Amino acid sequence: MKNIFCVLLLSMVQPVLAQTKLEKAITNLENNYEQEKVYLLTDKSQYAAGDKIWFKSFVFDGYNRSALSTTLFVELYNADKKLIDWKTILLTNGEGSGDFQLKESLPEQMYFVRAYTPYMTNFSEDFQIVKAIPVYNPESTESLVIAKSPDWSAKAFPEGGTFIKGMPSKFAVRLSGNTSLPESWTGKVIDTQNPNAPVTTFKSFDRNVASFNITPASGKKYQVIIQDNTGKSKTIDLPPVSESGLNLAVSSSKEGIKYTLKGVNLKQQLQNYKIVGTINNHLAYKANINNLTNEATSLIPVKISNGANCVLQLAIFDEQDNLVAQRLCFIKPGQLKMEKAEIIGQNIKTTPRSFNSIDLSPESYFKNYTVLVSEDNGTQNPEEENLLSGLWLTGDFTSKIDSPAQYFSKNANIEALDALLISEKWQRFDWNSVLSGSVPTIKPNTQQYLSYKVKPIKNGSLLPNTTVSLVLKLGKNEPGINQFVTDQNGYVYLNNLNYDEPLEVSLFINSEKNKESNTDNLFVNIEPLVNPTSFKGNFPGTKYTLVKSGEKKTLPPSISRALTTQKNYKKTGTEDVEIEEVKLVGKKQDPKEELDKQLSTGMFSSMNSTIFDFVNEDQHIAGSVNILDWLQGRAAGLTFQRNSSGVTVPYIRGQQAKLYLDESPSDPSMIANLPVSNIAMVKILKGAGLIGDAVAIYTMKGNMKTKSNEKAAPKNNSSVIKGYDKPSEFPVEMLDNDDPAKKVENDTRETLYWNPNLFDSDYVPPRIKFFNNDSAKQYKVLIISFDEDDNLLYDQQIFK
Repeated sequence: MKNIFCVLLLSMVQPVLAQTKLEKAITNLENNYEQEKVYLLTDKSQYAAGDKIWFKSFVFDGYNRSALSTTLFVELYNADKKLIDWKTILLTNGEGSGDFQLKESLPEQMYFVRAYTPYMTNFSEDFQIVKAIPVYNPESTESLVIAKSPDWSAKAFPEGGTFIKGMPSKFAVRLSGNTSLPESWTGKVIDTQNPNAPVTTFKSFDRNVASFNITPASGKKYQVIIQDNTGKSKTIDLPPVSESGLNLAVSSSKEGIKYTLKGVNLKQQLQNYKIVGTINNHLAYKANINNLTNEATSLIPVKISNGANCVLQLAIFDEQDNLVAQRLCFIKPGQLKMEKAEIIGQNIKTTPRSFNSIDLSPESYFKNYTVLVSEDNGTQNPEEENLLSGLWLTGDFTSKIDSPAQYFSKNANIEALDALLISEKWQRFDWNSVLSGSVPTIKPNTQQYLSYKVKPIKNGSLLPNTTVSLVLKLGKNEPGINQFVTDQNGYVYLNNLNYDEPLEVSLFINSEKNKESNTDNLFVNIEPLVNPTSFKGNFPGTKYTLVKSGEKKTLPPSISRALTTQKNYKKTGTEDVEIEEVKLVGKKQDPKEELDKQLSTGMFSSMNSTIFDFVNEDQHIAGSVNILDWLQGRAAGLTFQRNSSGVTVPYIRGQQAKLYLDESPSDPSMIANLPVSNIAMVKILKGAGLIGDAVAIYTMKGNMKTKSNEKAAPKNNSSVIKGYDKPSEFPVEMLDNDDPAKKVENDTRETLYWNPNLFDSDYVPPRIKFFNNDSAKQYKVLIISFDEDDNLLYDQQIFK
């Protein structure tokens, strides 16, 4: 929907030789204000500690899937803004998927998932998605409950932003609050000089908005008195009545957007006023008024958006190109342009653990589907948000909207959506700022995928203008040799790497004299160029609050079922471990203590320390990219945060900890590049003498080998860099076992099928296959897809 114009002139205009201030602003807008937004679909709305969160991300540039970004950062925070986990997601045609494994030890509270692309960091952080997710834990001493007495405030917004004597004006009344809003509310408008005779009354459309009409008189002061369903009441002032100005009235229909302008006491009436309609940052409509008139009416046809649904921003400028009125409106409300899935066959059963299938047409224009199947017990509340509300509403507005999905449901109230848009303002750009010539600072983005800066170091020094060889080994593939010449700073660049397996990088320097010594005193340091950013904002308020748990903690039924599902997976996934008879052999010294004595000096000895031994114990580190990531959650009081370069930094009891490599001060980037198979021991020191809070890492000496990998440890001329996070495979069914100890007595799965990438191939038509649990009698099936032209398929059905 880019660069679509419908220029309507209300009268003939003489051509101009130079751009006006407004025309320059429109060019500025087109060239510099392209922005992205993210919608994040999760398989459930609430989770138990120990669950896995499955998510699918959709990144849009306006109303089309974005081609600007190929990388998405998705981060999981607790309520204290501590980073719990993060994923680097590959985007293909604006889509990507992943999952978070929640630890069973997570305390019960609200958690928040943040998602953004590197390009989005050029603009306000407020437009990055932050999704609130309640996580329950039966072992927690606190419980999540819904706040019973919501605290709210209210504002009144005149249509177009003006309130002029004698002009019929439409107002939207908007409630807002940090928690939940009242179920319903009413209001009345009073003249403060005669408060006992209401000018008009109104009822709320929903929790968010209401509207009313009023024709103000000169010199009057008006107030709105609002009362919610609990009896709470508040009074707000309407803006002062103006003696002159521009009145704007707008209405939407299936034909388009009709607007009417009326001027009051204007010097040149409406002559030389301009009407500009924008969709995102693109000009969609422009009209000039050249006649001496106090009233103008026109219809903006739906063809300005190719008939697609979207938010249109109308802005009115006077003869000096000053902004005098603006209004948001929705094109074709109640006529949502989206396709339904072509289902050509289905095999639906409700018997426990039965096999079910739904066949999609292989002849469809849609070839790649996101599918979610869950049990529908008929008692679920209407969904609060969905892809439609994310695409058409919340992705572009930073204010909190209660249950935005309601505005795009089958029974959506068109008046409510219109009132909501009257109360909102387009904040992705400000017209006055654009008119002044202001341009956002866009950081150069030459990397399409993951990119890295490699620093070859020999004898502690960088090697500018030097020929070096990098041996690159991706996963289990054969290594490849690549020759580079470092730049004048001594750097080599690995750009646009698209992979989801660890990449091992080994450095060699050509040496004719002694080929055996060309790795002596070599070190390779690698820094990522596509980095996440720290979160500086505040989390959105939610309807939940934490209270102290009683003796008998009550959990939501869905959480109790989730905990049972976790136990079932443990049953079916745990293999028998035969314990052989162990012969105890007397030892003079504990092997861990022996290793500690061998590697550490007295300065690094402390009673208050935690030691991880990689020589004598299998620490299951082989699959980890670096030691700092592996340490997460393994030592009490030790947490991690990411710095501006995206490198993990350790904190002990909230304070940044010192880092040592073989008892020499080190930095996080060097530790992050250290091969995990080269580590012999890690010691966590808490307030230890002269050292203080520290993480000390010791490398292999002599003939040491890790218990988990008996192969020879690589030298410091090698490093492993992490690729995109590969999504886990969703378990299709709850497998039974003949062993009575592993038999699943009650299959309680809520999510029965999750597939973020169901393909239609030439050989396998798209088929949704899932197994019932033990109780489901009907299934909620969500299917999402986009065709090559970004037409949307969105289909949510109940199958019985």
